[in-house]
Amino acid sequence: MSHSLLEIKDLIVSVEDKIILNGINLTIGTGELHVLMGPNGTGKSTLVSAIMGDPRFEIEGGQILLDGKDITEMKADERAKAGVFLSFQVPEEIPGVTLEDFLRTAKGSLEKRPPKILQFKKELKEQMKALDMDPSYAERYLNVGFSGGEKKKTEILQLLMLQPKLALLDETDSGLDVDAVRTVTKGIRAFKNRKNGLFIITHNARILEGLDVDVVHVLEGGKIAYTGGQELISKITQDGFGVLGKGAGLHEGL
Repeated sequence: MSHSLLEIKDLIVSVEDKIILNGINLTIGTGELHVLMGPNGTGKSTLVSAIMGDPRFEIEGGQILLDGKDITEMKADERAKAGVFLSFQVPEEIPGVTLEDFLRTAKGSLEKRPPKILQFKKELKEQMKALDMDPSYAERYLNVGFSGGEKKKTEILQLLMLQPKLALLDETDSGLDVDAVRTVTKGIRAFKNRKNGLFIITHNARILEGLDVDVVHVLEGGKIAYTGGQELISKITQDGFGVLGKGAGLHEGL
């Protein structure tokens, strides 16, 4: 039976003293995949960054609950240890730290003990193969010299290796060709189960093909203005956000 994994209550977020989000209310249950859409500049990335605990985004009011626990005041690393994962639009390059070392350290931190080397290497090799990644990338510095597609695959590799409770994917599909999008979608499908949750920001419906989307949210005016089902994705993609004013199966957010 599904239960509330993420609860956002009346969330108000500012950036440099400017209110960007003004009263966000949203609940994601275990086993659910939610999609966030909206015109550029409406605060979609601000929302997932605030959930992750990015200090650049000031929470002026409201609450963020994970599994019923208030994480509103937690730092980003504490939220990560609690089970929140954020895939970036533009993944950072980290010279001097190999992909394998990064993942092994992160996994050890989450599990509070170093992973068994042989088992870890076997799992890493299997997951990289599933994502069509060259195994030699494990020994390269994290994202340094990686193509845009390989950087995005690396984000999904982290997701599969770390197995968080809640995955926030911020336009992971941006800049990817058709084959890379399919690979990323395959990784997302492999991650999703009845115990975790997914929150995906996207402008491209291709990444959602083959995924069972539970709820679509549309951000407008600093709030979740409309919600609906999976069928709305193609309508919005085809007709734009102007379709909102025509109903199109949407209902106004609370």
